[in-house]
Amino acid sequence: MVIKYLYVYIVRCNDGTYYTGITNNIEKRLIEHNKGIHTESYTYSRRPVELAFCELFTNYNLAIEWETKIKKWSVKKKEALINSDWKKLIEEAKCKNVPSHEIYNSKKSNK
Repeated sequence: MVIKYLYVYIVRCNDGTYYTGITNNIEKRLIEHNKGIHTESYTYSRRPVELAFCELFTNYNLAIEWETKIKKWSVKKKEALINSDWKKLIEEAKCKNVPSHEIYNSKKSNK
């Protein structure tokens, strides 16, 4: 049985932005990003790029799910992941709006 690998990765672009992608060959994909093979791609005008984060998967569905989640994250949350700052990652994952349960609990404790 041949095990196939997928990599979920984040590259830091020359303009300071991030691009999240998925590939089965991380070395080849980084070369493609930096050569500018695809003129319509996000990274084309933001070269050179450098690998900031990479995670290996053997489960295709989990890799796609992880990539999709990361793409929706804020810059701060991506940077926390890149820096392995788990405390900051958890903090950035919290809703910034005042949740209704916090309002309810504060009113309850004031009685």
